[in-house]
Amino acid sequence: MLQTYASVRQAVAWCYRGGSISAEPRINDRIRVPEVRLVGPSGEQVGIVPLAKALELAQEYDLDLVEVAANARPPVCKLMDYGKFKYESAMKAREARKNQAHTVIKEMKLRPKIDPHDYDTKKGHVVRFLKQGDKVKITIMFRGREQSRPELGFRLLQRLASDVEELGFIESNPKQDGRNMIMVLGPHKKKTEAMAEAREAQAARKAGRQGASSDETAEAPAEEASAEASAEAENPEA
Repeated sequence: MLQTYASVRQAVAWCYRGGSISAEPRINDRIRVPEVRLVGPSGEQVGIVPLAKALELAQEYDLDLVEVAANARPPVCKLMDYGKFKYESAMKAREARKNQAHTVIKEMKLRPKIDPHDYDTKKGHVVRFLKQGDKVKITIMFRGREQSRPELGFRLLQRLASDVEELGFIESNPKQDGRNMIMVLGPHKKKTEAMAEAREAQAARKAGRQGASSDETAEAPAEEASAEASAEAENPEA
């Protein structure tokens, strides 16, 4: 009795550690119920059938019997190619992760008395971030006596926001934070839209390169034929 109790406790502990709990549905011989509600390969409702009959149909179709709703009474099972189903599901999940938009907050730091050339460079980075669909945190850093002139930072932030207003908007108004003044710019375009446009532009560039390569290949035989014709015209006797 004690040995049996210990075995049960060990099995439960193993389950909690993840040893025997699986997210995979039960398939074929792993299904342990007397009858199932069967769905055919094309999604048609077959009805409630004995498990043995369902397994027999799976063999006839050369498919797997997959339990898709274990909590139903009776459980719902479907005839499918489980290996193909798992592969397609993995590909869909991968594509979803690829297209998932992660909003990123970039940061750009400026000084109140920034040089015009440095300002243009920093503004270029902000433009690039906004085009990518990212937010930009602009930080004006004050030092020494500059702290007594917060209006310099405020005017600089307003200028920057005005210069990029076609791409972004002021999401968080300028505010003083210790020795710094902070403003957040948000993009007009969503991250997903920016990603889609980037992919389209990349595809267009690739198509342009391939087209140019094809034109060069087609011009080469034409030049050779022209050269041969010129040679024949100069030496008619040949």
